Amino acid sequence: MPLTVVAECLAAPGQEDRLRTALEAMIEPSLEEPGCLAYRPYTDPNDCARMVVVEEWTGPQALAEHFTTAHFRHVEQVLERVLARPMTIRRLITAPAD
Repeated sequence: MPLTVVAECLAAPGQEDRLRTALEAMIEPSLEEPGCLAYRPYTDPNDCARMVVVEEWTGPQALAEHFTTAHFRHVEQVLERVLARPMTIRRLITAPAD
């Protein structure tokens, strides 16, 4: 079952550009992963410190494998330095039709 992930980030003051750069650097290597269907970072137009990444994966196993990649481990280290608070990650599935 496909899995949608919504990751919410808040940059520490003065770290907005570093956050955007780090998340944008994840697009290409993430999309090259066999289980990644989409990876799109968005910036809040009213608050450039807030970014959301919407990801689509073929399933939970593909996401688990993503968390083990070198590019994810690298961005995790960068985010530790640039975020004002830990990222919020929501895992969503399509609601069943009634």
